[in-house]
Amino acid sequence: ISSKSCITSDSQNNYSYKETCDISLHIAITGESGSGKSTFVNAVRGLRNGDEGAAPTGAVERSKEPIPYFHPDYPNYPAHKYLELVKFDRFDFFIIVSDTGCRENDCYFVRSKIDNFMRDERRNEDFSAERSLREMRENCVQGLRDQGIVSPQVFLVSSFEPNLYDFSLLQQTLDRDLPKNKRDTLLFIMPNINPEIIIKKKKAFQSRIKYWAGLSGTVAAVPVPGLSVAVDIGLMVRVVKGYVTDFSIDKSSLEKLAERTNVQHADLCAVVRSPLAGVEITPELLTRVLTQLACVAAFMTAEESFRWIPVVGLVASAGLSFVVIYKALNSFLNTLADDAQRVFEKALGLN
Repeated sequence: ISSKSCITSDSQNNYSYKETCDISLHIAITGESGSGKSTFVNAVRGLRNGDEGAAPTGAVERSKEPIPYFHPDYPNYPAHKYLELVKFDRFDFFIIVSDTGCRENDCYFVRSKIDNFMRDERRNEDFSAERSLREMRENCVQGLRDQGIVSPQVFLVSSFEPNLYDFSLLQQTLDRDLPKNKRDTLLFIMPNINPEIIIKKKKAFQSRIKYWAGLSGTVAAVPVPGLSVAVDIGLMVRVVKGYVTDFSIDKSSLEKLAERTNVQHADLCAVVRSPLAGVEITPELLTRVLTQLACVAAFMTAEESFRWIPVVGLVASAGLSFVVIYKALNSFLNTLADDAQRVFEKALGLN
């Protein structure tokens, strides 16, 4: 995601940080009626069927016109304007979903409802999961080759069990094929279906910390009393909210995960250690947590002290402000990423 940022103030001289993402990712998902398109759309966005904003499911075809479904954490254009702005040639890629054979030709083919298929296969006395999946994949590939597709890309997916089968491989393939400037967009909208996604999200966030720290240092060099602290807190609130949301350890995500996995919400919360996860992130809360980070609190105090020294003080203050943001965001990110990993393992019964 590339972003534009700015610092704004209201009539009361309350300063705030604002970030707007200017890169959108458009995914077209198509397939026959009843093939599991809507459930797949919901799974990709980390929603369950029936959740607010989820695509409606059912065997009856809802529409033959493209319907936009935005990620719940990244709302974009109003729905009635979307189709006017995005034409078919504007989609980044197409995914064809089918729960039967392979009859269509395009970039990616998703064989859905693999959980149903495997449930039926288990009734066979000589059941072998590896053999069943291999034969299903070979059948799909052959069906596409019969249609003249030389190297079909086939993914066996269960929208209800995204941590199994090829959901992770699909994410990796889309990530590989996307332009570099859109890979983070895909990464951040994906639910935590495996530990590798959590690690990738953490690395992507880490790569931006120097940018936020640099922005803080620039503001600290402005000789306006209280400006640096106000902007620093506003900036960190915005960034940490992104960490919590994209790691899916905000209150809403934890509740949905508990319902989806039949793990008690209290049990998921029990493995969370950061005071910033599962709660509303406010300037007051963040300030309180910052004071508990000894090294950061010391730098914040020093920054304000140096500010009153003419000329040289502002330079020193800018450097200290950079250090404060850099250390604080790294500390928050490490703790929240660890929490996301523990929640993932708890949800799957791995700890």
